Amino acid sequence: MSLQPLLVEIGTEELPVGALPGLAQALFDGVIDGLLKRGIAVDRDDAKPLYTPRRLAVLLPGVATMQPEQHAELLGPYVNIALDAAGQPTRALQGFAAKAGVDWSALARTADARGERFVHRATTPGAATAALLPQIVREAVAAMPIPKPMRWGDRAEGFARPVHWWVLLHGAQVVAGELFGLAAGHSSRGHRFMHEGAVRIDAPGDYVDALRNAHVLVDPDERRARIVREVEAAAASVGGVARIDADNLAQVECLSEWPSAVLCSFERDFLAVPAEALIATMEANQKFFPVLDADGKLSEHFVGIANLESTAVAEVRKGYERVIRPRFADARFFFDADLKQGLTAMNDGLTTVTYQARLGSVAAKVARVAALAQAIAGEVGVDPALARRAAELSKADLQSRLVNEFPELQGIAGRYYALRDAALADLDADARAQLAQALDEAYMPRFSADAVAPSPLGQVLAIAERLDTLAGGFAAGLKPTGNKDPFALRRNALGLARTLIERGIELDLPKLIKIAEAQASMALRQTALQKVESEAARAKSKGVEASGVHTVTTDDIFPNQNVRDILDFILDRLHGYYADQGVPPQQFEAVAALRPASLHDFDRRLKAIAEFALLPEADALAAANKRIRNILKKVEGDIPQAVDPALFAEAAERELAAAVDAAIADSDAALAAGDYVAVLGRLARLRPQVDAFFDQVMVNVDDAAVRHNRLALLQRLAARLGSVAAIEHLSA
Repeated sequence: MSLQPLLVEIGTEELPVGALPGLAQALFDGVIDGLLKRGIAVDRDDAKPLYTPRRLAVLLPGVATMQPEQHAELLGPYVNIALDAAGQPTRALQGFAAKAGVDWSALARTADARGERFVHRATTPGAATAALLPQIVREAVAAMPIPKPMRWGDRAEGFARPVHWWVLLHGAQVVAGELFGLAAGHSSRGHRFMHEGAVRIDAPGDYVDALRNAHVLVDPDERRARIVREVEAAAASVGGVARIDADNLAQVECLSEWPSAVLCSFERDFLAVPAEALIATMEANQKFFPVLDADGKLSEHFVGIANLESTAVAEVRKGYERVIRPRFADARFFFDADLKQGLTAMNDGLTTVTYQARLGSVAAKVARVAALAQAIAGEVGVDPALARRAAELSKADLQSRLVNEFPELQGIAGRYYALRDAALADLDADARAQLAQALDEAYMPRFSADAVAPSPLGQVLAIAERLDTLAGGFAAGLKPTGNKDPFALRRNALGLARTLIERGIELDLPKLIKIAEAQASMALRQTALQKVESEAARAKSKGVEASGVHTVTTDDIFPNQNVRDILDFILDRLHGYYADQGVPPQQFEAVAALRPASLHDFDRRLKAIAEFALLPEADALAAANKRIRNILKKVEGDIPQAVDPALFAEAAERELAAAVDAAIADSDAALAAGDYVAVLGRLARLRPQVDAFFDQVMVNVDDAAVRHNRLALLQRLAARLGSVAAIEHLSA
């Protein structure tokens, strides 16, 4: 089979940055799928989508020049319907033969479960790949995810941006084809400003080099590497280190065909503004790369990426510096104004900001979080008064001008303001620093890959904030459905769980949820009452008696949500969390069945069960425990709590009872200390006695006293076997 390289390039006006990689991948996948669907062999080797802002390309090292023979099979009527009593064709068979284009006598027969039937089999030569390629490309383009296609000229079909040229080469030959009214050719285009005229592509293998010579880096990886190299070199030239954010790099790579770094600077006075605000402006608004000094702090330098090697770099630099100054000046003005107001004063404005219609204002939420933080702090060795005070200020910066301009600075701005707020002068330097840091950490983790809060006070705020959000969301009937989760309850549940697990915090989660739920229910009542009072006042102003206004009842509010519902919701988030760590679902379910009150304890049990599952005795004991629980489940009436040795009739039950007593005595201290690995290791040594018991002893004997005694022994064994996890889940 002959294979030839294939090149498809679609040249456009500048494509949307955010959609560019996805469009390129869709075209790449669509062309390959179209070839394979037609049975055309493809050697893709290490091929990948190629693209720049002005083109999408597919370059495959080998595509067969011919489609293989095409075999078709058309099933016809069954013989009992196709032939009459004289063996002559019926109308059904004649119609089928006419449809197949052959005489009925040329048809073959086949059989299936219903009997014998006629079939037409045909083999046709494969088509030349060149004859199929234009349609394959058109199908791939039509399937691309373009939510708002543009139309140009008088054509009905649209694309992401107007198309100006396209190349279709199979081997050294141009494949004749039309796309958006343009004929395919071998002429591409180089850089818009650094190359004049067309770029002739004589063969697909020449494509990348030919465009590179025309100042276009069509390989996104090569373009990205050039950006990193140039940015790092520019930063190093002033003794700094470039901050290269992955998202920012990905966008800059999609904005340029021939990236060139330009080192710039701004007035050092701007460094008095929080670095995060300046960085956000440089990266999000201008797609610049900040430069850090030797201590990792923001310097007055930054690097911009031009889409050409300019002969007037100084002018480009001036332009970049000019566009950034107004944004920096605004940030400085907002920051200075906020400092004058003070963080404590900002808190007053939260009473007029609605958090959620049924749960009241942000100020009301802050009060609930403060009460939770105070309760949690006492459990984990943090100063309750400091925790309450920090929580009371945790949303104050939402009223700041800086956060209004840069919403991503929530918490970060609060940290800066807390360090300078005169109203916190009564705190010593250490307490103030702890409080300020906690205001920032209360939002952690901010995204899926973010770390949890590192400081104890920050952890307390992060836990309290998420507990209130979850309890309030459930109380107000906002539990997520499908993709709708306006209050990010899923993210909050996982953030809460991660903080407790990853920081090893021992807290009674059901107890805390009850507190949070009670507060949320009270908020619902208060908000409902305020609404009724407001309606009553409005009615009275119109001459309507207040007694005629509907009064609030328990039917007007959601009842307290069951704590189990919220716990189940949190455990659902942990399913994915542990699955990402490679924990088998059976092991997760074994621990989840016990519903430990502490998620840190949940994690310790899960790690212990993972070690237990590796023991040779694990499968047998899991199966035995499953058998025991099935036996106990069928028992009617009460099972005695104590085991009576005088009722033992078999040596195997005496030996099991002694072994269980010894195992319980040996593992009591480890169980109390949470050393679950030691507990399960000791229980694993029960296997010989358990096996012997089930081999030699019948549990459900006629003698009721003996039967109940054996059930009591099994219940005692099951209780200890299930003390760490429901190990029966490990049994298939």
